[in-house]
Amino acid sequence: MSKRIDPDNRRRYFIVGSVILEIVTPVFRQRLEKDYKSKGVGCLQDFINSKPVIHILFHLRHTNIKCCVDSTNCRNRRKLPLNYSQWDLLYTENPGPPKHHCHCLYTTNNVKLDDLDVTLASLILLNCCNLTPNEEISIKELREFKNNYLSHNIKGAITEKEYQTLWNDLMTYVLQLDPSKQDDFIRIQNRPLDDSLCNKYFVCLLDIHKKLEEISDKLESSTAEILTAINGQSNMELLTKLEEILQYVRCQSPKEKTDNHGIKQQTPIQPYKLGQPIVTLHHQINLTSVVNTSWKVTDISMMDDGRLVMCLPVQSRLLICNTDGSQVESIHVQGYPWYAAAVNNSTVAVTLWGIKCIEMYDINNKLKLKFISLPGIMRLDSGITAINNKIVVGGENRLHIIDYQTGKVIQTITTKCNPGRLHGSGDRILYCDNINSNKMYWYSYTNARHHNLTLPSPPWDMTILQNGSLYVVCKDGSVQHVSSDGKQYKPVKTLQTTPGCDGIHYNLTQRKLMTIQNKNRLVTVYNEI
Repeated sequence: MSKRIDPDNRRRYFIVGSVILEIVTPVFRQRLEKDYKSKGVGCLQDFINSKPVIHILFHLRHTNIKCCVDSTNCRNRRKLPLNYSQWDLLYTENPGPPKHHCHCLYTTNNVKLDDLDVTLASLILLNCCNLTPNEEISIKELREFKNNYLSHNIKGAITEKEYQTLWNDLMTYVLQLDPSKQDDFIRIQNRPLDDSLCNKYFVCLLDIHKKLEEISDKLESSTAEILTAINGQSNMELLTKLEEILQYVRCQSPKEKTDNHGIKQQTPIQPYKLGQPIVTLHHQINLTSVVNTSWKVTDISMMDDGRLVMCLPVQSRLLICNTDGSQVESIHVQGYPWYAAAVNNSTVAVTLWGIKCIEMYDINNKLKLKFISLPGIMRLDSGITAINNKIVVGGENRLHIIDYQTGKVIQTITTKCNPGRLHGSGDRILYCDNINSNKMYWYSYTNARHHNLTLPSPPWDMTILQNGSLYVVCKDGSVQHVSSDGKQYKPVKTLQTTPGCDGIHYNLTQRKLMTIQNKNRLVTVYNEI
């Protein structure tokens, strides 16, 4: 983003972009799900695999073609609203007779609702679903909002005059589709500017992000070489913007590899020297006035939109706020919330002290979504983490992998200790017993083996950084920087505090690190350098 942009204009862009990505996109997905389930179809993949739908979408991508299956309903369109990347997301071509081109040659991919962006979801809704006239108008208008104010907006800014004219219409069209989103508008409208999240949204919303995906293999090359690959771009301001985006993508979006278990692995982005300063102070949140003298945070998690969720077991609640401590909200919990893990952009999974269960909460609507009874987990101190769309909790010398949608334990992994603290990322699950052992353990899906490292003091909490190395909080108050292979470590002097840390958490999307100091009643948020 250009440094010359007025911060208020940039914040308005951030607010509108947040509405499109955090409210409109989920509403479109929910409306699509409602449509195909009303027709007796169980999932999105089956819906787009049905003959009427694949036939419609085929002709939104291909022109001057007569299908052998249903030629009477073929439509020749001058404009093809379904682009190559969207079509390739949905379907894969199978070998067929020479010169034969028909939707019968295509197989539906394993696509899910979360794979659909606002543009693709709206396209399927408008062409393949049964909508009321008002729904159709709202969806068309919201799609135009994205195109007019965000997709073609290379400045990443919205003026106050534009904002005043569009905001009420934006709210009106969304609430026509889902009146329950009123509180979400208020929450987002009061949100402070978050630079890293704004950059991420800018990349997602600008039309050129498809071009960036096409040249992603060149990200190891120089920016000049990448820009040369973008044909037809003569606008110098656009080229400057692209250079900034590409730099952001290098640091923010590691290529993902998938092992034979289907586990996504992130390739390290940049090397860190062990112990070197890699974060700088962003904000300290003093919660003394909010939570009184009995304050204790047992765990903290950051959502991908930047909100913090803290467990306050003494007060039987989850505390929610922004990274600057603003917009403090809470969810009452019937019990003592002990550990929490973000499952998606709006859902956290929580373990309760003394109860063998997981509870899941929608932090947007302040609702408990699900109670999952788990006799196999530890009753008093069961850690929890989320990895690869699954939940992991600790049992007695066990890790339990849980499908949170069904509540079923789908895998049990024997461990060397009782996992009191957990953290999962990529293909690794880190754990320790929080008692007296100086060993930190991790389980690797790549080789289905457990590994361990002996530290100077018993590990208390740990988190994985963007390059695969670890920060580990120890009971002596030190923070140890552990190499990605788990073989070396050095203390992080810039994070040594008195009193020491009680918890630590890193969010890859936000590139922010958080620490808890209960004695000082401080939650400290750091930006990655």
